[in-house]
Amino acid sequence: MKTSLKTLDGLKRSFTVELPIDAFKKKTDQVLQKMASQVNIDGFRKGKVPIAIMRKQFGARASSDAVNEIVNDTLFDALTEVKVTPASRPDITEIDAEGEKTFTYTVTFEVYPEIKVADFSKLQVEQSEVTITQADEDKTLKGLTEQAIEYKAVKRKSKKGDQVTIDFKGMIDGKVFEGGVASDFKMVLGKGSMIKGFEEGLKGITSGDSTTLDLTFPKEYHAPQLAGKAVVFEVEMKEVAEPTVPELDDKFAAKFGEKDMDALKASMKKQMSVEVTNRLGNQNKDALFGVLLEANSFDVPQASINQEAKSLLQEMQQRLQQQGIPAKGDMPASTFNPEAERRVKLGLLINQIATDNKIEATKEQLDAKLAEMAKSYGENAQQMLDYYKADPSRMTSIELMVVEKMVQDLILKDAKVTIKKVTFEEATQAQA
Repeated sequence: MKTSLKTLDGLKRSFTVELPIDAFKKKTDQVLQKMASQVNIDGFRKGKVPIAIMRKQFGARASSDAVNEIVNDTLFDALTEVKVTPASRPDITEIDAEGEKTFTYTVTFEVYPEIKVADFSKLQVEQSEVTITQADEDKTLKGLTEQAIEYKAVKRKSKKGDQVTIDFKGMIDGKVFEGGVASDFKMVLGKGSMIKGFEEGLKGITSGDSTTLDLTFPKEYHAPQLAGKAVVFEVEMKEVAEPTVPELDDKFAAKFGEKDMDALKASMKKQMSVEVTNRLGNQNKDALFGVLLEANSFDVPQASINQEAKSLLQEMQQRLQQQGIPAKGDMPASTFNPEAERRVKLGLLINQIATDNKIEATKEQLDAKLAEMAKSYGENAQQMLDYYKADPSRMTSIELMVVEKMVQDLILKDAKVTIKKVTFEEATQAQA
């Protein structure tokens, strides 16, 4: 077997394998003999059809099957011999089975790039830190208090803080717009959940009354077809309910599964710490890896980008399905190519850094990562642990996270790091 490798554009390669023509003929005859045992031809018993007749009727198909079998039988060894690893399944581009002495086939494929990772000490990275203050704890407790507020119907005019139940119909140019009708819609006056003027217009109204609101959608409204449009809402007040703010006592704590206020505050503080740690962890990781990507330029296999883009499209469709939103089938996977390229490139970089520095996750590190993740699952923590430990293949994602974190720590040890102080609210409101 002879081989030759050619470099095409970028990461594309052309690889030719040359074999004795007899090898191809022998493989073709083997295919024909196998086919003879399976086909029915008038005048012959199954398995007794002469090769000459089989070749006449099925020669083209047998040749095609023989080519595929020869490629499957020889390509891996041939690539190993020249020490080349394709980044995608090779495509057969040329076949020459007409030679007197040789049979050749040519495949094309992409290879993974050779990556020389940039010097970590030249990277300038910004990382965020947060300290949870007493004010943060007080605000979070206030949020829990608001969740526990109960509302009781009253026969008086509505005011700020009341929960109202309404039916409404919104019209633009005299026509009801899509999504402009609702029945038994509940809202708390003063929360700012509707467009400007809507909640203000419902103050001072008793149940059973109706009102008309002449308003305008904001110019930057999220629905472009409504942005800046004048709208008329016809509203019927069905109920006015006043709030009853709960006492911060053991009964209040029990609503959140705790025995008393001390236990609730301790649990709340712990959950705040877990949340901010996770959020900042993701934000700092994104900041670091963003700098790493900018410092390292190399080509990425298009086949890998295409595959990742398909995965991103499937993830989006699954999320929409879970939310009850029908997924549109006309969105091409290539829409996600920019993000797919970023992910593939980052994956190659992390893998190269891990390889260069002999970074591997130990069992102790994997167990520690699982324990850390379990903290956010509460009473379902054991179910999460059992799920991952039940199938070794599921642990691959955990291993990747551990290695990723080890790579982060390695980079941060040498990089020029600037610490940015952020508030708890900034950390938890920013996109994770």
